[in-house]
Amino acid sequence: MTGKDELHLYEEILLLALKDEEGTIVPGTMYQYAVGGAVLAELLLAGRIGLAEQKRKKSVEIIDATPMGDDLLDECLETIRMAKRQRSLQAWVERLAETRGLLHRVAWGLCRRGVLKMDEKTVLLLFTRKVYPQIDPRPERQLIGRLEDAIFTDTADVDPRTVVLLSLARSANILPAVFDKKLLKSRKARIEQVVNGEVTGKAAKEAIDAMQAAIVVACIVPIIATSGAS
Repeated sequence: MTGKDELHLYEEILLLALKDEEGTIVPGTMYQYAVGGAVLAELLLAGRIGLAEQKRKKSVEIIDATPMGDDLLDECLETIRMAKRQRSLQAWVERLAETRGLLHRVAWGLCRRGVLKMDEKTVLLLFTRKVYPQIDPRPERQLIGRLEDAIFTDTADVDPRTVVLLSLARSANILPAVFDKKLLKSRKARIEQVVNGEVTGKAAKEAIDAMQAAIVVACIVPIIATSGAS
């Protein structure tokens, strides 16, 4: 559970994926899968759901159905609880990624916090779309600072939430939207070390491993579909 003023993982992912001034998603990211994964990761880290081995896949099971006090997390928790059968983590990532209005739901939460503002942009003089420019840069600066410490230093103390955030951002191709590609390439070994759970407690490692695997597969699906259609 996050503190009163602490952002949820899914809010952190969206902040990183949005262009600060334009309020639109950086092209090339699979942010929706990272958001879906972040919701599940939040429930995993909070002990609301767990992972069970089923037919060589890790399926999601309810451990504690107590609401967390967040609309999106509680809706997801209830959906998992009411499901007629257990589904794999990957299946839930994909399902959450397809949630109607997911971007706007997450962005609106950040608007209520005073981090973003909702605006409208005219496209081709024909229609408008909602965009979410940043008005308070402090939360994202703190996020980037956490990621910088994890990636560009050799600290042996990276907290589980930052490890999961880094894993999700990397798998969904969000890191290049935040950091220089050459610098990221030079720290590839360090990133691998962090996301593999080598600098965090064992308690989070299983969740991190499963989450990363699910996100990677879920992100590959639309890429393959798009390539096949071209």
